[in-house]
Amino acid sequence: MQSLIVLLFISVALSGCFKYSFTGTSIPEDVNSIYIPFFADQSSGGVSNLSNRLNEALVDRFINQTKLQLANNRNGADAVLEGSIRTYANQAFSLTGEQQTSRNEVTIRVQATFQYTDKEQAEWSSSFSGAATYDTNEDPIKGESNAADEALAQVANNMFNDAVSGW
Repeated sequence: MQSLIVLLFISVALSGCFKYSFTGTSIPEDVNSIYIPFFADQSSGGVSNLSNRLNEALVDRFINQTKLQLANNRNGADAVLEGSIRTYANQAFSLTGEQQTSRNEVTIRVQATFQYTDKEQAEWSSSFSGAATYDTNEDPIKGESNAADEALAQVANNMFNDAVSGW
């Protein structure tokens, strides 16, 4: 009985030592490439080149963390991830005692679809959002830009996780 308790204790203790990660995830054998066109920026404001920033974040996830190659067009791809940036908001997040903004929050919402090119139905079509705050009393332009990058990184991570969760 004691050895069973010790074995159970050791297995529970060791189970907390393992980290779950999508890096090196098992991709279906017939999926070797992905096409990620630029996401149209349909938001009515925000920092410059949101489309480029999102595309770079997505390419980083799908190409640098998997065995996939980046396809130049839909016809040469086994999977397609496409969509558009729908909203960009930069709003007050917290106020000082003098009712002045001390932190702002950047929120970005993206609509995206992930589909294998050999299937008629998309695997998913979803809305993703990311948010980050910055100090308005420091460099507000750089702060907003960094917050936008952080929000886009959250969006890209969530899209990547949703895409690979079926692999």
